[in-house]
Amino acid sequence: MLILYTRTGSCSLASHIALEEAGAAYETREMDFSVQQQRSPEYLALNPKGRIPALVTDRGVLSENLAILAYIAQAFPQARLAPTDPFEFGRAQAINAYLSSTVHVAHAHRHRGYRWADDPAAHEAMRAKVASNMAECFTLIETEMLEGPWVLGEAYSICDPYLFTIAGWLEGDGVDPAQFPKVSAHMARMVERPAVRKVLAALT
Repeated sequence: MLILYTRTGSCSLASHIALEEAGAAYETREMDFSVQQQRSPEYLALNPKGRIPALVTDRGVLSENLAILAYIAQAFPQARLAPTDPFEFGRAQAINAYLSSTVHVAHAHRHRGYRWADDPAAHEAMRAKVASNMAECFTLIETEMLEGPWVLGEAYSICDPYLFTIAGWLEGDGVDPAQFPKVSAHMARMVERPAVRKVLAALT
């Protein structure tokens, strides 16, 4: 039984959806950040990074969405959540790496400026840049990365729940999703998928 450590509203939604799409036997453990549960000795023993998601497998613990999504795709090949062609798989990883290392970090400056500076004025300056930085990221996604109807084209993949998750932060970051029609259409298609509906219903 796989165990996914999650937090509602966080990036762990991507891995949660992928597990459901894969038909995996899994359970989730919701982390309470209000009491710093992610910094508890018990959780740090599983994931010394003190962040989510973390996926407990029979071979050990994986962290980072990029790694967890790739693992799910390879552990459940019958679900066809990733290309089998090496170049196409690399392309999928490149997109997910961009979501992880650039887009998520741009979003994080809204709430977590303390990771990069101690000065409250610097935190405010970072927050002021979030909307423009996220809009710039999604302009690139809209024009260069999202082929449609799914991220990689005709085939649904591990890129789709990750984009869906991060696109869900746009309005809170001060960006109107309507300026990205392809992304908005992708969001609408995602919420029609049974696995996505099931996961979202479990979080409400």
